[in-house]
Amino acid sequence: MTAFIFPGQGSQKVGMGSDLADASAHAREVFQEVDEALKQKLSALMKEGPESELTMTANAQPAIMANSIATTRVLEKEFGVVLADTATCVAGHSLGEYSALCAAGAFSLTEAAKLLRLRGIAMQDAVPIGVGAMAALLGADIEKATALAQAAAQGQVCEVANDNDPGQVVISGHAEAIDRAIELAKDHGIKRGIKLPVSAPFHCSLMEPAARRMEAALSDTPPHAFTVPLFANVTAARVTDPAEEQRLLVEQITGRVRWRESVIAMRAAGIERFVELGGKVLGPMVGRIDKDAAAISLVTMEDLENFAKEIG
Repeated sequence: MTAFIFPGQGSQKVGMGSDLADASAHAREVFQEVDEALKQKLSALMKEGPESELTMTANAQPAIMANSIATTRVLEKEFGVVLADTATCVAGHSLGEYSALCAAGAFSLTEAAKLLRLRGIAMQDAVPIGVGAMAALLGADIEKATALAQAAAQGQVCEVANDNDPGQVVISGHAEAIDRAIELAKDHGIKRGIKLPVSAPFHCSLMEPAARRMEAALSDTPPHAFTVPLFANVTAARVTDPAEEQRLLVEQITGRVRWRESVIAMRAAGIERFVELGGKVLGPMVGRIDKDAAAISLVTMEDLENFAKEIG
């Protein structure tokens, strides 16, 4: 039993998708459709940079999705490995949930690109630059991270944003509270806290204005039926109903990304193999969550060819 999984923000880099675009017309079609949907040469930015512009949330989110969908499309069209026939379920990390839904037919590529562009802008606009921050807590489990966040808040927002794996939790909130958390980390038995190079405090209650904008956008562009079940970030539970998923995508903006719990839930549902499409971030995380789970990351044509041969 196989889960197809899709990476989130932080997996972007200049040159992403170039190998696929050079080798496959199907990949080029994906990038061209996203360019047309956004009225922007995002594919050129992905290929050539500058990195500072690619990293901007409004660019990074659709770019990562486009790369994941190009990878999925090439796997299906060039190598005959069809998601609906191969995957038992799908899941994605934060914006990767939109990639997962697009791959499973809940959103068209154009819909996903436009929604993620708006999502990036809405998240950026929700909090003035410098007011919010995020930090990765290394050597922290969820209990230690939660206790630290509560201690550092002191009347401000400081919340667990991402429960990634047993040794990495990300917190989000007001910049001063995040600074306090980094200072207090060792007192809470956490190896250290590292401030992340992000432009906004994602997945915390400060994102409420962005959640309202996405609620309106998703009411105009709701998800359609999807071909395989999805494990949602905010519940770490299986979803098959588009209306429920529409609500969960709104909650996801301010809610915690329960990635560790999602992997555990997928394993409990019988998933033996995790296949990451378009990045090499989630595969290693899966290995840290469950050493007995098979995890593979598909990025290059060679990766895709080898995977197709393996399951063929």
